[in-house]
This record gives sequence, structure tokens and C-alpha cells, in this order.
Amino acid sequence: MFDGDGSLDPFLKFLLCTVVLLGVAKTLWAWLTDDVARWFTFDIWHWITEHPWWSALSLAALIALAALVRRATADGGVVYAEPYEPAAGPEPAMLTYRMKQLSAMTATEFEQACAEMLARDGFDRPLRVGGAGDLGADVVAYDDENRKLVLQCKKYARPVGSKEVQTFNGTARPEHRADLALIIGLNGFTQPAIDFAQRHNLTLVGRYELKRWAHGEHLYSVLIQQDSTA
Repeated sequence: MFDGDGSLDPFLKFLLCTVVLLGVAKTLWAWLTDDVARWFTFDIWHWITEHPWWSALSLAALIALAALVRRATADGGVVYAEPYEPAAGPEPAMLTYRMKQLSAMTATEFEQACAEMLARDGFDRPLRVGGAGDLGADVVAYDDENRKLVLQCKKYARPVGSKEVQTFNGTARPEHRADLALIIGLNGFTQPAIDFAQRHNLTLVGRYELKRWAHGEHLYSVLIQQDSTA
């Protein structure tokens, strides 16, 4: 009679409504066209004796209706629906790059990839600004403490030399007001470039660090580990 969750079977609901509507219609007709007392004392009993199966079905429908009303009013007349739980689905894939992909990019695509990885890591307003007259800033972004990051992205086939690092040092803070100045070197840096960067508080992201960042590790996590092993 009831489904597994305690609700009335849909067919029985339909049957119950049909029986109730027929009963109401017959009652109204009797009130309008016949003696009501005779209908209750004679017609109903006559109908029951003439139609025992229908009488039994009507009785079952009334019992089901009473049970349904009792269940609906058990909690103060409120029927609570089951809480909605969205279907579990696969989580969106994290943005990652393989080093071969980065190596095959143009310089502009490489800058854009760095901006997208900053966005993936939750940095605010990452924007590729590299181009003619950029004064060494290829990508800018802000962290959750509103510190400004200025990135120069070097997709060289060779390690970045000291001259390029010195040039970036002359513009990163005076021109772009960088709180954190980083140079991304696809193929690393020469030792003189590394020594200069350490003296002038520039952050170098070499091939090893870039690989970890491109594979999904947060940029700051990469830099923290870099500092601990320096």
C-alpha cells in the first residue's frame, strides 16, 4: 500500500481520489434529488449488499486516506521533504602544464600561461601586460595581502644572464612598484645572474621551480621550499 519511503502508492492515490469524488458526487445528488435519511438507511446498505467488492475497496480507500492524513499531521501538519543533496560529480581538472608544452609556446603564450597559473593559485587580477614598452613587466597580479607581484617571463633557449636580471632590477620596483619581483626562466639562470638576484632581493624561478609550479603546486609553496634549500 505504501512505498519504501512511507508515501502512498501512486495508483492507490488515484483510486482513492476517484472513490472519494464519486462518493461526494453521489451525496450531493442525493441531497438534491432524494430523501437524505432514506439514502443513508436504505440506499447505502442496499448498495453495500449488492456490491460487496466495491464496498471492501471503498473501505480500504478510507483506511488509506486516514493513514495518509495521520502521517501528514504527525509533525504539526507539516510534511518535511528529504534534504536535497546534489549528485556527486567529478571535480574540474586543475590547470597544469608539462614542460614540453611550455617549451613549444611562443613568448606571448608563455606569459599568458604564467598569468593563468597565478589565477589558478588564487592571485587577484592576474594580467599579462608584456609587449612593446612594458619596461620589463610581463605579468602583474596581487596576493591575498594585496602585495603586488611583477613577473618577467624569459622563454630563452639558454639560461638567463646577469644583464637581463640587472635590467629588470632597474624597473621592477622604481617603475612598477613591485612588492615581489620575479623572473621566470624556462631554462634557468647563470650563476652571475643568481648572485646578482640574491644581492638585490629578486626572486628567480628556474626550470626546476617552474616545473613544480606548472605541475600544480602553489607558487608560494614553491618559493618557500626554494628559500629553505638555498
